[in-house]
Amino acid sequence: MDRTSIDSLPVDLTSCDREPIRIPGSIQPHGFLVAIASDNLQVIQVSDNIAAFTGTPLDRVLDLGLAELIGEEAASHICSEINHQRIAEQPAYLGAIEVSHGGYFEVLAHVRDGLTILEFEAVASKVPANFRLLYSLIGNFMSQLHDSDTVASISSLAAAEVKRVTGFGRVLVYRFDEDGHGHVVAEAREPDYHSYLGQRFPASDIPRQARELYLASRVRLIPNANYAPARLHPENNPLNGQPTDLSFAALRSVSPVHLQYMRNMGTLASMSMSIVVKGKLWGLISCHNAEPCFVPFEVRAACEQLAQILALSVASREEGDEYHYRLELRRMVVTMLAGLTQGPDFVDNIKSIAPELLGFASASGAALSFEDRIVRFGDAPDEAAIRDLIGWMSTHAHGDLFHTDSLSTEYPPGAALKRNASGVLAIPISRIHNHYLIWFRPEVIHTVDWAGNPHLKSTSGAPVNPLTPRMSFEIWRETVVGTSMPWRASEIEMASEFRSALLGIVLERAEQMAELAEELGRANKELEAFSYSVSHDLRAPLRHIVGFSDLLLEFEGNDAPERRVRFLKNIKDSARFAGKLVDDLLSFSQMGRASLRPYDVSMAELVNAAKDKLSLETGDRQIEWQIDPLPVIQADPNFLQLAVYNLLSNAVKYTRPRAHAIIRVSAESRDDEHIFRVADNGVGFNMEYVHKLFGVFQRLHRMEDFQGTGIGLANVRRIIERHGGSVWADGTVDQGATFSFSIPKTIALD
Repeated sequence: MDRTSIDSLPVDLTSCDREPIRIPGSIQPHGFLVAIASDNLQVIQVSDNIAAFTGTPLDRVLDLGLAELIGEEAASHICSEINHQRIAEQPAYLGAIEVSHGGYFEVLAHVRDGLTILEFEAVASKVPANFRLLYSLIGNFMSQLHDSDTVASISSLAAAEVKRVTGFGRVLVYRFDEDGHGHVVAEAREPDYHSYLGQRFPASDIPRQARELYLASRVRLIPNANYAPARLHPENNPLNGQPTDLSFAALRSVSPVHLQYMRNMGTLASMSMSIVVKGKLWGLISCHNAEPCFVPFEVRAACEQLAQILALSVASREEGDEYHYRLELRRMVVTMLAGLTQGPDFVDNIKSIAPELLGFASASGAALSFEDRIVRFGDAPDEAAIRDLIGWMSTHAHGDLFHTDSLSTEYPPGAALKRNASGVLAIPISRIHNHYLIWFRPEVIHTVDWAGNPHLKSTSGAPVNPLTPRMSFEIWRETVVGTSMPWRASEIEMASEFRSALLGIVLERAEQMAELAEELGRANKELEAFSYSVSHDLRAPLRHIVGFSDLLLEFEGNDAPERRVRFLKNIKDSARFAGKLVDDLLSFSQMGRASLRPYDVSMAELVNAAKDKLSLETGDRQIEWQIDPLPVIQADPNFLQLAVYNLLSNAVKYTRPRAHAIIRVSAESRDDEHIFRVADNGVGFNMEYVHKLFGVFQRLHRMEDFQGTGIGLANVRRIIERHGGSVWADGTVDQGATFSFSIPKTIALD
């Protein structure tokens, strides 16, 4: 097959990844192939160019023994070497011979599928390779490694040495990234050769099966991309009837697609050596020459050894860097775990280690979702966006950890978060609840220089395989947006370890809280019984104090000294306040002891009754009551009336500084509950302390400014929760407050 016939081959661009590159049925013609039966040295398969090298017509070859084909001396040498060496799948060097017809060849042998495959490469003389170059090349390379401490620098050394011994015009060292793209990290070239340093070759340039073959057979030479392949005769392996597997053959013919790729690149000769690190194809040493160029086996073997040493050096440096980085991460984890055991509150402990938390993941922001609270650190998205992301992760991100350096590609709403959350690393810290610890990395806009446009489209708009149609290898620059710095394997692994430790801490705290809750339950029952008893017993003495104070004031009359009257009034006011406190404590105790008796209740009537009762206290204050239409609901009227009264009383109290107070009561109906709101234009409160509002004896204002027992709102919460609802508040300092509560439409009885 000539050059024209190769170029005219129809190429199915969609099947490049399925092309039978291991069984091409042909070899490159700078040598010839002979396959012999291992037991009798009978020639059973040859390449169809054998006559040009041996003078024996193709139609007579299969009737001959090896000695008849190449000469007694050459055959004897080959047989001796085969017996001396243990021939396996990887080609073995058998030395140089002279065939009887004339011509010198270096012979390689390997065994595959029952065949002993002999490859004869034409050389200039019978002098066998002595591999002196191997010592020189490797010794020179090793001596320079001590002065190179980075992967890029040792790769540059390797490229320069390979170029020196092979004579190729350009030698590249490139590594594959996680997506399979090849990034050129080193280059040695003649001045008139185009530079690819720093550029990327798209993953599609090397199909999957070719990468697998690079792992198996680690040196590949193509002396002339314009060759016409020599076909095998017969076409299939005579021993099994299957196509002959040439995976390990040095002369194996390559894909016509790849040959066209070389010509498009302006390369007529190429050689590549695989760089294999920890059993994976890390990268390639790729050699190019504008003119045909044959490389003898001795030089190829030396370059292959250099590639292996380069692989070991890369592994050593990467492992060293990774070890030190992992050690630093582990130190940070130990520091963080120590901080997490300092106090009883898990969230406060997380806050205390915020700097270490961000430094651990090299993150610009982080967030903790725990018990319906979102705590943000550094430059993190807003709370609503984080809640939406957590909702998505709980459905789509399964497993112990989620990470991405391009959030928007997996989570479309992430496009709006790319400034500070293009990268996300999240660990769930509960198997039941949506509790997460999340790290965020910002967008890093960068450019990628491709050796030709990797996104070419055909006229129909479909992607074009770059192997054959891609005619240009000029720099094509792409700006990459929406991505962050990638997460390192060590960061992901240590985050997983940190998660395991966090789960242990959270579980331990949960057990402690369960024990505490049990103890508190017993204590609450005892306290309720005690408070009921004490409150009930204190009411009578306090009323006696008030009553006798009134009698003394009446007995003294108008003639009593002013000081004595003031003291008696103070006694009376204090006793009255103490009585109110006792009454509130008694009510609070009863809320936990009495059973609910729900039936239909008019909320409008409850609100109006509470408003009328409060009018006795408000006097001539200007209060504008805005009461919306209120529904009839199912509830215990005695309990709920107390809750409504406390909320309205609270609004009246805290609007006292206003010349014109406004108190609004509104309601809305949802599918399974009613929502009620009491809003005012009073003094408001700081939302930072909202969690204290509904606790017993908790105050957000001085008692001198606003008197009260500190039990009213605690009573409200207990009443509403007894009904199966919830209570919450919103406020702004000096701008008013809104207290809300929900009541289920169907009450579950105790």
